[in-house]
Amino acid sequence: MSPADNSPVDLVTIDTALAEFVERQRGRWTGVHPDLDGFIDAATGFVADGKRMRPLFCLAGWRAATGTAATTPAPPAVVTAAASWEWLQGSALVHDDLMDASDTRRGRPSVHRAFESLHRQERRAGDAVGFGSGTAILLGDLMLSWSDEMLRHAASIDPDLASGPGAARLSRAFSVLDVCKTEVTFGQYLDVVAQTRTEVDAEAAMLVVRLKTAKYTIERPLHLGAVLGGADDDLLLRLSAVAMPLGAAFQLRDDVLGVFGDPATTGKPAGDDLREGKRTLLVARALARLAPEDASRLTGALGTVEGVDRAADLVRSSGALDDVEAEIERYATEATQALAALPAVARDTLAPLIDRAVRRDR
Repeated sequence: MSPADNSPVDLVTIDTALAEFVERQRGRWTGVHPDLDGFIDAATGFVADGKRMRPLFCLAGWRAATGTAATTPAPPAVVTAAASWEWLQGSALVHDDLMDASDTRRGRPSVHRAFESLHRQERRAGDAVGFGSGTAILLGDLMLSWSDEMLRHAASIDPDLASGPGAARLSRAFSVLDVCKTEVTFGQYLDVVAQTRTEVDAEAAMLVVRLKTAKYTIERPLHLGAVLGGADDDLLLRLSAVAMPLGAAFQLRDDVLGVFGDPATTGKPAGDDLREGKRTLLVARALARLAPEDASRLTGALGTVEGVDRAADLVRSSGALDDVEAEIERYATEATQALAALPAVARDTLAPLIDRAVRRDR
């Protein structure tokens, strides 16, 4: 799906806000040391072609709270706040790729692999793998810091956010972000822990989905934008009623693409989730359907390079793929039905985002 398919006004302003933020960073750090230029390039290049889902949902939350139509550009301060989500997402992905030992991201070498390769190409001293890993950790930390910094910068763009009711809204937005960072970290940890278990539990898999994706990708971005727009608790609850099932559908689509997606489109090798040993709902459903002997074969294949094709065949033949596709549609329907409780502008803004989140190929 191309950017023009949804919220072209918001996508342009998000990209502009990110570019302006990077230029301020370059202006501050250029000349300090030549190696920092490449470090900044790596951070900015990583977020250059993201799907912008979190900023879009953040702006949708603001539009829901203020009644501003999607055809009207949001104020620069609000766009800046929304765009800050891209740095948080970048941080999470860089660290995720390192933990999963992923070789690629979006069709290019993952950050730790890129810096590992740079170390070898330039014949630097020391351990290339350690250099790549250490740099990825630091780059992820930098982007996490930039997420906070960019959100805080919104107050310098709009003085109304620096004092009075506006400052209270900005403080509330930071509270949303703080909770979100805790939730996604807990979700990521539970995901890592699940890969050490021999059993695969569907409910545990869905808890990871709720913490790591539904809240982080959709609910909290919607909430942050909404509180910047002055939303009350009732509107936040109605937004959550859309966000949580939609977030589940979004992650389950990721799970399907992680096994059966086209590498040329997803930018990741086919079956990467199986190689990483992810205990997803897709795997849980397959194990519940398979005969004991085949279930044992699937469990043994998880987390191995040589077992990817065998595991994918077992997942598909078990009927688990059809099960999860049906769950995706069920969650998407639930989210769509929850739109009815929202104001008209919110419905008009979120309806295409639901389609964008669920019916995608990357």
